[in-house]
Amino acid sequence: MNLKQALIVAVTLSVVSIVAWEAYWRSQGKIPDLDDDKNLWAVQRAKAEGASTQDVVLLGSSRVLFDIQLNEWEKETGVRPIQLASAGASPLPTFHDIVNNTDFTGTVIVGVTPGLFFSTTFPEASPMSRAQNRVDYYEDRTYAQRLNHWLSLPLQKNLVFVSTSEEGWTDDIDLKSLLNRIDLGNRTGKPEFPPFYAFQYIEEDRNNPMSERTATDTVFANSIKKVWKAIITSNTNPPDKESTTKFFAADAEKFLKRGGNLILLRCPSSGWLKGGEDKFLPRAEFWDYLVKTTNAKAYYYEDYEQFKDLTCPEWSHLSAPDARYFTSELVKIMKADGALSNTKSN
Repeated sequence: MNLKQALIVAVTLSVVSIVAWEAYWRSQGKIPDLDDDKNLWAVQRAKAEGASTQDVVLLGSSRVLFDIQLNEWEKETGVRPIQLASAGASPLPTFHDIVNNTDFTGTVIVGVTPGLFFSTTFPEASPMSRAQNRVDYYEDRTYAQRLNHWLSLPLQKNLVFVSTSEEGWTDDIDLKSLLNRIDLGNRTGKPEFPPFYAFQYIEEDRNNPMSERTATDTVFANSIKKVWKAIITSNTNPPDKESTTKFFAADAEKFLKRGGNLILLRCPSSGWLKGGEDKFLPRAEFWDYLVKTTNAKAYYYEDYEQFKDLTCPEWSHLSAPDARYFTSELVKIMKADGALSNTKSN
């Protein structure tokens, strides 16, 4: 076999292997999905640099990411928000970045998930470092990293087998994740976390609806509930209300003084998780204290009749249809209050 024939055979085998691998994962119900990594976040963060007073920046943890749907917000206001919320993260580092590293004077909506917002100001703690790492990456990213991201997008959008995630979901199908799923037993003696499966689909501008399976498959939703229980019950650190509120309030004062529009938002939660939040992070002691200290506009979902029957399938996030409803109704409430007076409306 000459070199040309060998090359043809090699290319043919590669193409057949790729097609077969792609077909296999599609037969398992997988679809192409973007990785909500620091690159995707940094592209949205860059938009805040030139944002106008009519623009809206969304900050918070995963509840803002799931519960505020960008299409519905844009339909109601004519403005498509910049989505900078990050799963499992405190909004404090990102708000600090927006206040101190930009001249933005539009609307910032900060989601307050009590267990994360009031957790800590210690830089090395996970809620702070997860957010700060993305801020640092945005500041330090190279042109090669930017180019690599843009070149990867067409592949992520069209090929299932390249799907991976910065989160490290149990059902990721990159080689590292597949190897990690090999059961070698518990060699460390440390408690093992339940498997954590992806339960949403991220879009290029970080619009993030919950997957239909999560909303309709009770067994699957229960697997996510087990993860929330494991995370919360393994955390023995008490909330740090004073330091977190003080940290945030200093940035809030600076932002409001320069003409910014700050809105605090408490998204829905349900079941066991809601019960724990009410017991250990009660509204009067934490939320009301934060609102009073910052003097910001504030919206707590339980204050509105149209939100009282919303239930989170896995206790912490709204299904895609409910998130669309929540977003549309929330915007209407805010507009009626004049809270979005510096944004254009249809």
